[in-house]
Amino acid sequence: MLKRFYASYSEKVKSARARAGRSLTYAEKVLFSHLFNDSASLRLRRGESYVNFRPDRVAMQDATAQMALLQFMNAGKSHVAVPATVHCDHLIRADVGVSKDLPAAKTQNKEVYDFLKSASAKFGIGFWAPGAGIIHQVVLENYAFPGGMMVGTDSHTPNAGGLGMVAVGVGGADAVDVLTGQPWELRLPRLIGVELKGKLSGWASPKDVILEILGRLTVKGGTNAILEYFGEGVASLSATGRATICNMGAELGATCSMFPFDNNTATYLRQTSRDDVADMALANADDLKADAEVYAEPEKYFDQLITIDLSALEPHLNGPFTPDAATPLSEMKARAPHEGYPLKVEVALVGSCTNSSYQDLARAASVARQALAKRIPMSAELIINPGSEMIRATAERDGILDDLRKVGGVIMTNACGPCIGQWKRHTDDNNRKNTIVTSFNRNFRRRADGNPNTYAFIGSPEMVVALAVAGRLDFNPATDKLKDADGNELNLAEGEYYKETLDEPRGEAFPPAGFIVSDGQKVGNVEQLEKESLFVPPHDDNEAEVVIDPHSERLQRLAPFPAWDGKELTGMPVLIKTKGKCTTDHISMAGPWLRFRGHLQNISANLLMGAVNAFNGKSNSVKDQIDGQYKEVSAVASHYKEQGVPSIIVAEDNYGEGSSREHAAMEPRFLNVRVVLAKSFARIHETNLKKQGMLALTFKDKADYDKVREDDRVAITGLKTMAPGSELAVTLIHADGTTETFTALHSYNDLQIEWLKAGSALNYLTK
Repeated sequence: MLKRFYASYSEKVKSARARAGRSLTYAEKVLFSHLFNDSASLRLRRGESYVNFRPDRVAMQDATAQMALLQFMNAGKSHVAVPATVHCDHLIRADVGVSKDLPAAKTQNKEVYDFLKSASAKFGIGFWAPGAGIIHQVVLENYAFPGGMMVGTDSHTPNAGGLGMVAVGVGGADAVDVLTGQPWELRLPRLIGVELKGKLSGWASPKDVILEILGRLTVKGGTNAILEYFGEGVASLSATGRATICNMGAELGATCSMFPFDNNTATYLRQTSRDDVADMALANADDLKADAEVYAEPEKYFDQLITIDLSALEPHLNGPFTPDAATPLSEMKARAPHEGYPLKVEVALVGSCTNSSYQDLARAASVARQALAKRIPMSAELIINPGSEMIRATAERDGILDDLRKVGGVIMTNACGPCIGQWKRHTDDNNRKNTIVTSFNRNFRRRADGNPNTYAFIGSPEMVVALAVAGRLDFNPATDKLKDADGNELNLAEGEYYKETLDEPRGEAFPPAGFIVSDGQKVGNVEQLEKESLFVPPHDDNEAEVVIDPHSERLQRLAPFPAWDGKELTGMPVLIKTKGKCTTDHISMAGPWLRFRGHLQNISANLLMGAVNAFNGKSNSVKDQIDGQYKEVSAVASHYKEQGVPSIIVAEDNYGEGSSREHAAMEPRFLNVRVVLAKSFARIHETNLKKQGMLALTFKDKADYDKVREDDRVAITGLKTMAPGSELAVTLIHADGTTETFTALHSYNDLQIEWLKAGSALNYLTK
């Protein structure tokens, strides 16, 4: 596949440049070389035009793959149309350590793993077993390639942008489009150019680049946009450092982020046993970056420009409760007491798909070694999740994991664990106010440990370990002193031992002796991975049976959603009017609920349990307009469904921020919620709502949000004549008999309107 791709890539770029009549950015080259119809006009409007693409591959993690494959099974196809993989990383709990946690996960999740493995075998999908690693790290090591396009059923799929891919997080229904060979539709992204100048130094890291950008743009600033990085500073960043930056671009709401191809990219490909890919990329190097005219006058080609001087960048801590609350470390001493942050750091967590590379762990270990050499006791718990078996085995061989163990670090499974809420935190009171620091990408309330009062701050792996040593949120390792075991004050920047190392954490991008897999074999030895039962390559086994127990609590075959009956929507009670941030974690919690990701009926019991009801300020407590009682959101929705009553959700800005999980759209659809009316939507969630036959509307005037009352019945009119760009009327029928009418907007195109009429995109595909 890759040989065919690179043989035609530059010619496709040349053709696209001619049709556009101008020079192209790197993002445009990749996008336009993947048009479903190569001859399509390129006179497109960024941020508005919907475009059909043909991605090269699909990646799915175990929590979302269940629903994606259940939908694929309903599509009636015998084999996937593009290369695809399933990665078992989300369902593994972080409890006491890998030696016990991994076997427990294999037992507890056997039914799900067997389903995913058998479905993968039947449909020609590669299967990465539990323990093999986190989806995005494994993709970076094995599948990502410069100039390619992929979709993944996880919002952090853009991690692969570190190797120059347009890699986009999507819901399962979007993945099914690609798996069945159908056009994949995407709103043409805006382009945000990020120029990097200078070079990182001291305690600053690639993580701090994206933490700084989040502070500037906020969690909404990248919506329907691609961030394309360029400038002299790019060359100083490793491939995995770039992947970290691209990974957290998801927290901006960005479609994806990407770096141009260069020698660092080629070196990473060779280090991961992909010399052939490096050679083919080098032959296309001129088209694996923007045209020279773009770099000369970027303001002419990008919709927005950001400049970051890496030389002046300082370490950041972002949080709590949102990743865009950016605080330069030098400001934390003043900000922490002012904001009431708990200063004591209780737990430090290193890993996740964002920061679990060899270089990440090496830099973290360099800080741990310094603490050990200076006899500085650790002040906080330390938990580490390696990104893949390759990373774990190599870090083990090189003494990195042992260095972390010596300061009390606990090595968890090569999996998502605490980052996705699969952390069994050992604490007597999981409601008390406390602070943790992580190298993760998200820090939403309750996400890590379920405690609404856990203040989670995001930083680089080396900074996280430094704060674990100090035990204080306001500690600055470049300037502040610590005491050794005898009470002597020491300064990390000026100490007697390891002076230079302590001043600047060190960690090579690549292991001096090369990467290995679990028994010392060189990476790339697929036979060894198979022997270790970590990887099952794609193969055709159409006779394989995909068994789903009809009485299972974990898996449930999908029944098609009903088609639109052709009538306007009337008499809808307000299921909930949410107040403030309402992420996919609020709509469909992760953590313990991950076990139901393949069972739509059971997981629907968590619908909007984390959202705050604007009418009473409580979570998971809404008024049932039929009997007047306050109940859980899912209970009220179920009652309405039983009575044949459709309902509506009302929300504020950026509704559905965060994960790609389509359960946040499928659950309300299953419970007969017909409309979500919000001030604005996160990109992936809006698409997921459309795919599932939901009506996603926005207030034309955001002030109309305040008009919605708890006891209202709502009518939506204009559906019969709905067309791209049309407006719909929202009528509130108040309990006192008065009415108010205002206008709502939609972003549906002709095809998406057909999905709505059919009841879902899958219904439309299979009718």
